Amino acid sequence: MAWAGWPAAPWLWVTGCGLLLLALVLLLSPRSCRARRGLRGLLMTRSQRLLFRIGYSLYTRTWLGYLFYRQQLRRARNRYPKGHSKTQPRLFNGVKVLPIPVLSDNYSYLIIDTQARLAVAVDPSDPRAVQASIEKEEVTLVAILCTHKHWDHSGGNRDLSRRHRDCRVYGSPQDGIPYLTHPLCHQDVVSVGRLQIRALATPGHTQGHLVYLLDGEPYKGPSCLFSGDLLFLSGCGRTFEGTAETMLSSLDTVLGLGDDTLLWPGHEYAEENLGFAGVVEPENLARERKMQWVQRQRMERRSTCPSTLGEERSYNPFLRTHCLALQEALGPGPGPTGDDGCSRAQLLEELRRLKDTHKSK
Repeated sequence: MAWAGWPAAPWLWVTGCGLLLLALVLLLSPRSCRARRGLRGLLMTRSQRLLFRIGYSLYTRTWLGYLFYRQQLRRARNRYPKGHSKTQPRLFNGVKVLPIPVLSDNYSYLIIDTQARLAVAVDPSDPRAVQASIEKEEVTLVAILCTHKHWDHSGGNRDLSRRHRDCRVYGSPQDGIPYLTHPLCHQDVVSVGRLQIRALATPGHTQGHLVYLLDGEPYKGPSCLFSGDLLFLSGCGRTFEGTAETMLSSLDTVLGLGDDTLLWPGHEYAEENLGFAGVVEPENLARERKMQWVQRQRMERRSTCPSTLGEERSYNPFLRTHCLALQEALGPGPGPTGDDGCSRAQLLEELRRLKDTHKSK
């Protein structure tokens, strides 16, 4: 990632440094849980606010973001020496998907061709945890797929690409992916052994956000969607670098995939997201059943991924802006056909506003 992109105006830089230093002091203090919660709520309330814009620019465009990521990494390793969740791999006909719990709630993934003993890593934010899985599986890492530039998804690119000299780093050229070697565009395909992985452009969270679709046809199994920060179990990512219309279009890209597609998200947010879905659609029985299962999983710190896109269509409010029941719950909106893209985008914005309010309580 290029660190040379400083804010243009000197006053913006001075103000930004002062605010960020204050933020870092609060965030790094071991006695500042309340301050951290308050600061996080302040920063994330409205993306348009000046403080957020300055902080986000410094996080994504300067070395300060990297330092913050390194602090997150140290804390998570101390708090969760074996990972934040217990995961189970999925084994298909010659293909293995291995979730790796990293940081405080992120997931990286290894996609393995078990016959060729070749592996692809998705969003390897903790290189130590990913390398441990590579060694345990006795495979060769040949590619890294980055969904977007944020350090909690790309922070391990440097160490892993240096350790595995023939490893290629894929991602969007629009996103400033650190140590990118092979830029990808919409619909480009990465081939590794039997693995056929298609990149789909899904801007909104970041300008160059990509999701990766593992084609299930070569191994006669379900396709797998590695969604980064676009889509979570019963949730979706924040729109940091786009509009609601942009994010809606990206979510519609995912809606066009098959119901049996497995969803492998970038974060463990299931219980919180389903709680919010119950606020906007309290009568949704599919959500209630999923919530009961998720709560049982989380009581034992077990991972909740993957879900399927068919499941997500039934309870994820961010995929249901075309549904009359959700439109009625949120007030005036588009008609039952959901053809009015602008009005659906407004519903998406309202959902995000309500989600932020619900989270801050």
